Amino acid sequence: MAVITISREMGTGAYQIAANVAKKLKYTLVDGTCISACAAKYGLAPDMLQMVDEKPPSYITAEDRKRAAALNTVELILLDFARKGNVIIYGRGGQDLVKDCGNVLRLRFIADFEERVECFAEREWIDPDLARTMIRRSDHQRGGFIHFYFDRDWDDPLGYDLTFNTSRLSPASIVEIIVAAAKEPALKEAEKGAGEIIDNTILVKRIETALLNSPDLDYRPFKIDVEKGKVLLSGYLASDKEKKSAIKIVEAVKGVKSVKEDIQVVNYKAYKDKS
Repeated sequence: MAVITISREMGTGAYQIAANVAKKLKYTLVDGTCISACAAKYGLAPDMLQMVDEKPPSYITAEDRKRAAALNTVELILLDFARKGNVIIYGRGGQDLVKDCGNVLRLRFIADFEERVECFAEREWIDPDLARTMIRRSDHQRGGFIHFYFDRDWDDPLGYDLTFNTSRLSPASIVEIIVAAAKEPALKEAEKGAGEIIDNTILVKRIETALLNSPDLDYRPFKIDVEKGKVLLSGYLASDKEKKSAIKIVEAVKGVKSVKEDIQVVNYKAYKDKS
């Protein structure tokens, strides 16, 4: 059940390489099209998917929390595919989402900026100046997504196992390297504990989504620890009523066997009014 994740700069040609690797290894390519096809089954509307896909979440207003919950749903789609194995997760922070699993091959694609502009402009039949603007915006957005959501520098080389400069290497060479790396014995050996790690992560995301979708909470991010269905919920809420509501919500989530809490009740609104 090996998993390959791909992080890419726009205009590097990473998509076609990913498609060719998937074909050679007989892996499922989990890309935007695949996620869109699965979205309805997870209760995720197309317009909301477009709004949140690879964009940093926020938790301030009720609408923000809906978007954050939608982003969690995208991650649940990715995690369900990762649980099955033999997949390529294309973008969307896949390398960070399953970072604790040892059976993951984390790839990064980069290229010279002007070459990316030329490649993207030719592919999309657009003016090079527009291509430059779109690529800069894409880099900023994707880097911001990783920094905000996973607290990591998108360009940090330690976040990846292999980095490919498509300005220097041919697509065919890169495909062969990836296919060989995916057969690394250490990845196969690490599959044994990966299922439980992914199951725990899936349950955390389900709990986060349920809490984000609740109209009864003035939501603040929680710390959620899960092990084999046992949940420890930590954080801060404004009242005992909200605390009881949060615990009840978590207990109702599918897969939760028991809940322990370390939620502190703090009237932060009062402190805010005095500041």
